[in-house]
Amino acid sequence: MSDRFELPSELTIYGALAAQETLLAWAREQDGAAGTPWQVSARDVVEVDGAGLQLLASLANSARPWLVVEPSAAVVDACRLFGLEALLDPGPVTAVAARGGA
Repeated sequence: MSDRFELPSELTIYGALAAQETLLAWAREQDGAAGTPWQVSARDVVEVDGAGLQLLASLANSARPWLVVEPSAAVVDACRLFGLEALLDPGPVTAVAARGGA
């Protein structure tokens, strides 16, 4: 199994449910070491809204650390607009970091 998930090009309220289902199915299939962060690639995302960012932020509820890799300009702009720059941190995101803690 790959430790990398490719987000769809449209990460909006219209496709967030489908993306969530695909992401959860992918997460269930992962068998890597628990300490190895999942990589969520956002390179192909051209449209993102609050629902899409909520999906990314919800990954903080997983037991495994994760990070957004290769964020597109749309993802970077949306994270900045919504105050979610922590999602773009080069280090793995954990529940504490996603909530704005230390």
